[in-house]
Amino acid sequence: MIKYLGSKRVLLPQILRCVAAVRPDGSVIDMFSGTSRVGHALKRAGYRVIANDHNAYAHTLAQCYVCADAERVREQASRHIAWLAALPGAAGYFTETFCERSRYLHPKNGARVDAIREAIAGLDLDPELEAVLLVSLMEAADRVDSTTGVQMAYLKQWAPRALRDIELRVPELLPQARSGKGEAHALDALEAAARLSGDVCYLDPPYNQHKYLGNYHVWESLVRWDKPEVFGVACKRVDVRERRSVFNSKRSAKDALAALVSAVDASALVVSFSDEGYITREQIEALLASRGEVFVFDHAMRRYVGAQIGIHNPSGQKVGKVSHLRNTEHLFVVSRDPRVLDRVRSAE
Repeated sequence: MIKYLGSKRVLLPQILRCVAAVRPDGSVIDMFSGTSRVGHALKRAGYRVIANDHNAYAHTLAQCYVCADAERVREQASRHIAWLAALPGAAGYFTETFCERSRYLHPKNGARVDAIREAIAGLDLDPELEAVLLVSLMEAADRVDSTTGVQMAYLKQWAPRALRDIELRVPELLPQARSGKGEAHALDALEAAARLSGDVCYLDPPYNQHKYLGNYHVWESLVRWDKPEVFGVACKRVDVRERRSVFNSKRSAKDALAALVSAVDASALVVSFSDEGYITREQIEALLASRGEVFVFDHAMRRYVGAQIGIHNPSGQKVGKVSHLRNTEHLFVVSRDPRVLDRVRSAE
């Protein structure tokens, strides 16, 4: 899966243990699905996953990893990907914007991305199969990018991996979960809370000012293929300025989370939040208490690589110091059933 700020790769075993302690099967709402790493793992464990994320690239990842079932799409996807992989490059919008005006990918790979993306756009595919092809392309580009993992800026010199040739692979598709076929939605979280229901809800909201749309704007443009106007050295989509989340505002984040927790239609919640966020552990525990008893796991984590190498100016000179190398990720489990919390404690 793509490199992602806030990825729960390290926390996955604990998240799965917490969900299993709540209930061993059934449905789980993944309200901020991101790369669908958590949703994919829950599907593998047999849960029917109801994924949601308002960004188009995240919705596409969920269509691939949560909705698309291997027994239905793998054979077709493999044939299409083999055909796409043989296409010659044809430089266009992507190459000009993200390889020449900016330097996220080497131009030779940008031309391949242009050709493949135009070919996908010309196919008449059902949404799940198209999502699998788009994820194959997104992940292939991610493996040869020239960033530290986010797309707010690119490296001034090509990363060694950026000089390799792009290579399409079939994503890791799973068979349909034993609890039922998954869903993928592209709703604002508060709207999703009013419309979606499940046995458990997993919440991993943005926790500070960093917007995922700005951090991964290249993937948003690649998936939407709307060839938008861009601004700045990073060539961000112009709608990055307009599409805002209440969870990225220090003033509104706490009230937004409280409203979300109140509205979610699920009998139990599992919530992930960082100690670098706008809301403190104590504040989160207090607002979650309206839904039942709260149990908290704390996990020490290494900060993402960009935070470990300091702050640099546009010329690449280091102008800032690294403040700290580790942070704490809190994992909250909330239920009104005392038997659930007993099981959660035993999973510690």
